[in-house]
Amino acid sequence: MPSTPLVLRLLAVAIVAIAVGGTATAAVTVLTGPTAIPLGEARAAGDITVVNEKLAFAIAVQSAVPYGVPRGALIDLAPVSSGVIQRDRVVYADFIPNDWSAWPNRCQKVDILERGPERAVIRSVRDWGAVTITTTYTLESGADHIVLRTTMSNGGQDTLANLLSGFTLWPNSGFRFGVPGVAGLEHGPAAGALADRTVAYDADWMIALHAPYLTHLAHASLDLYQLHSLAPGASRSFEGWLQVGTSGDLAPVVAAEIARQQLPAGLVRGKVSGRDGHAIEQPVVVVEKSGQPYAWVLGTNGSYAIRLPAGEYTLYATARNHSQTPTVAVALAAGSEQRRDFQGLEAPGHVRFDVRDTGDGHALDARITITKGQQPLVEFLGRKTFFTELEPRGRLDLEIAPGPYEFEVSTGGGFTSPAKTLPLQVESGRKRTARVALRGVFDPAARGWYGADLHHHADQAEAVTPPADLARAQLAAGLDLLFVSDHDSLVNLPPLQRIAQQRRIPFIPGVELSPSWGHFNAYPLDLGKSLAIDTGTATVDAIFAEARRLGATVVQVNHPLIAYGYFTSLAAGQVPGGFNPAFDLVEINATESATDEAVFERMWQFWNEGHRYYLSAGTDTHDVWNLRSGRLRAYAHVSGALTTAGYVSALRAGHAYVSYGPLIYPAVEFGETLTVPAGSEFHLAFELESLAGSRSAELIGNGKSVAHQIFDHDPQRTHADFTLRAERAGWYALVVEDAQGRKAYTDPIWVEMTPKR
Repeated sequence: MPSTPLVLRLLAVAIVAIAVGGTATAAVTVLTGPTAIPLGEARAAGDITVVNEKLAFAIAVQSAVPYGVPRGALIDLAPVSSGVIQRDRVVYADFIPNDWSAWPNRCQKVDILERGPERAVIRSVRDWGAVTITTTYTLESGADHIVLRTTMSNGGQDTLANLLSGFTLWPNSGFRFGVPGVAGLEHGPAAGALADRTVAYDADWMIALHAPYLTHLAHASLDLYQLHSLAPGASRSFEGWLQVGTSGDLAPVVAAEIARQQLPAGLVRGKVSGRDGHAIEQPVVVVEKSGQPYAWVLGTNGSYAIRLPAGEYTLYATARNHSQTPTVAVALAAGSEQRRDFQGLEAPGHVRFDVRDTGDGHALDARITITKGQQPLVEFLGRKTFFTELEPRGRLDLEIAPGPYEFEVSTGGGFTSPAKTLPLQVESGRKRTARVALRGVFDPAARGWYGADLHHHADQAEAVTPPADLARAQLAAGLDLLFVSDHDSLVNLPPLQRIAQQRRIPFIPGVELSPSWGHFNAYPLDLGKSLAIDTGTATVDAIFAEARRLGATVVQVNHPLIAYGYFTSLAAGQVPGGFNPAFDLVEINATESATDEAVFERMWQFWNEGHRYYLSAGTDTHDVWNLRSGRLRAYAHVSGALTTAGYVSALRAGHAYVSYGPLIYPAVEFGETLTVPAGSEFHLAFELESLAGSRSAELIGNGKSVAHQIFDHDPQRTHADFTLRAERAGWYALVVEDAQGRKAYTDPIWVEMTPKR
């Protein structure tokens, strides 16, 4: 953080009016040095901060950019409210040349072209292979947006086909409202989009990325792309806007679209009142278009107003933890003004959940999700997923909109205990208690098998889960150890260590080392050490060395076969230093489940070559309210009392399997070596458990399917037994599938032969 004089100077230049001929004109200024944006990451002497009275942003000239993105990117962005710069709200907002490219680059150059006071312009020039990428960031005095202009120029000899290029907006907090009409799309063409913008927001801030070139999106609207090709000697330009506000109101976003596209528009306004007839102090009116959420407007003292492009819409009103009104239709003609009032909003109700075990009545950590009932579109108005408190255990006091609901209450994450559906009527202004009893069916820990989610984020980079909520989510999932691996950050290790000690549960402190060409979890770490590496420029050798210096006994290759995974980047020749074999585990990643089979088959290759790398598993959860912690987990067998060291040692020894649901208990320990006489018969046996029921078990031997058992009637408990003949040394691993199609993948059992007698 800069010195107090620098902060005062920055604020003074940014917000004090300049008297010009008797009028007041706002100023924009540029400063070099550590940014004054609270919690900003541009902390180096050469970094650049630009401020006016509406917003502030910082460019990383010398500071590292997350995920190995080259320097020259915008890494801090914040509203300015009443003359005060608010906290940073982005991880980065940058131009991506080709989806999540591996960023082969050699040079970055940042220049200040204009310093204000009417306008500031910053130019960033970077290379991407043979392509020169030039981006300008322009902020005018009085503007609530930054104008982004990027030109890609192909100086090479080859046509670059099927590029996905465009601007990104990766927030570090709050919520996201994706491109209207395709907001639920993870990756693909933006056909059907009702607008060309994505928004990050909370109640007291908003950042919108406007992208008129949009044809495709990725990462659920975090990246807005155009699909194109770039011939040798050709250039292509992109223009976008980063708009910033001091509330979660999207009316200014729609107004900017109308102005930018010169759209005919009309105005709809009105009042919102409660059942008692009094004005709702802070109403929210949601606008739908073609049956899809389009925007919303925040009201004050019961009144709201929003300009919309001419067309047909439906609107409804709500407020924080209040009911929703029925929808009303409005058809706006150009220049028209219409009034739509909403009455009868009901105030919140209150529910206390008390979750206990059906057997001995002890309190249970639980996940509670609305499956039927009101689920607010505007997420700061109320969540749809909740967790019982750390203390008192098993309890949740919830303020919620009135109405009929069905809640799913679960403990054990669907592995050990079936969820319960709880119908509940919530009444405005009234309190009630919901007592829920859950029944444990399976107990892997009683057999020495313990589960952990070995890829999980808290609230660093783009993750939005505070440490206490991470713990609540992992405990509700029935995980036996707490785990965190934030991107290139160790700040959440001490608070999670304290929570683990309070709850008397082992904790695995980790970090996700995140260069652009591969991500690696390192754990368990020595508490008290600091990260001493720039992952954006480090070689693979330096990455692994840093993991070991931090105390890690495990280096885990995360999502190895995705576009920027380690194995993918190795195949493309994009790993600085090439292949380094000094890793221990390879992850199957729930967020990238399409690669599960390919990752497992890649392990077969290692095992066929005699390499004793073993499996790990994680969900890559960044937001526990919208993703389920522990939906994929690694079970390891520990002899004696469970400890962090014992669990990690079992993983490294291969005494483990990864599972989306099925539970496996082998007669011969995974990772162990079974010695049998050559040519003789031997047996591999496994006990299986599954809440959904086991459907099949497939035995893989030396990279080929050697036996397959199908189970009638999907039993919850059964056996998989295989009789084999020792024809050559090698290994065997098991794949189990349950009746819901969820799978488990095991580490190998090694087989060696003695000479036949």
